Amino acid sequence: MSAIVLRRHGGPEELKLENRAEAKPGPGEVLVSVAYAGVNFMDIGVRKGMLWRDQALPFVPGVEGAGTILTLGEGVSDLAVGQRVAWPYVQGSYTQQLITSAASLVPLPSEISDEIAAAAMMQGLTASHIATRFYETRSGDVALVHAAAGGVGSLLTQIVKMRGGSVIARVSSAEKVEAAKAAGADHVIVDSDGKFADQVRELTGGVGVNVVFDGSGATTFDDSLASLRPIGTLAYFGPVLGAPPPINIAAMQNSIKIGFPKYSDSLLTRQNLLARSEELFEWIRSGALKIAISNIYPLADAALAHADLESRKTTGKLLLRA
Repeated sequence: MSAIVLRRHGGPEELKLENRAEAKPGPGEVLVSVAYAGVNFMDIGVRKGMLWRDQALPFVPGVEGAGTILTLGEGVSDLAVGQRVAWPYVQGSYTQQLITSAASLVPLPSEISDEIAAAAMMQGLTASHIATRFYETRSGDVALVHAAAGGVGSLLTQIVKMRGGSVIARVSSAEKVEAAKAAGADHVIVDSDGKFADQVRELTGGVGVNVVFDGSGATTFDDSLASLRPIGTLAYFGPVLGAPPPINIAAMQNSIKIGFPKYSDSLLTRQNLLARSEELFEWIRSGALKIAISNIYPLADAALAHADLESRKTTGKLLLRA
């Protein structure tokens, strides 16, 4: 059984394919044959040592994927051998076989393929939480969506449009404009320097937007604030790309609200996980939400996938085929 192993923090070259001993699931656990693992920006933070700081090296990175159950541990009664499942967060997902708690798995409907599930779980549940629960997007809202050609940004754009809002998309290069438009953006700003507030103000008649969905890091923070209308909301979810500067709350203008949405806050129970996942699957089944997969790499090419994602030149989701 092969897995990607990180033995020291650093660049993509630290991700090495190694043979690992097979294991058996314990009580309440399941052994899964991984079909695809999702590649996420948080994985870059893990590789660099910014996240999972209490995790002793070496370890297998990755958290998201889809596959088929091989073996059930004692006491698991609501899943079956041969059943297809997916998961948004199980540490060690860059592997061919994964042992995890049965409670962390979501059964897959027949209409949802393994690759779509692996591409949709973390980013889909993240976008859903941010745009429907952290900020409840309403008809008529105007949203600024950063990195709108990427995985989360594309899904945020589609959810805002689904709920009757309009989207000003920001992308880092002209090559990404069409991807943002394909997701449903009403306007697209091309900016790589974090200077876009004037354009947002012009597009909104000087009023500003109701909400900014900002996963682009520290460079966009100031202009994101400047793009908001009074009583607007900034949803900031990009710590891997840099923390925002310190904020003097007393100096903030226009009664704006700032928060750090975490998708896991919508998944506090297994019932929450199943309900949120079913909502996501229904959006996909109905065609309301389209999952864009940019590239699928062999597991052995995890380093290349990380390099491509970190370059910010990709659009859509990156997957590893286990």
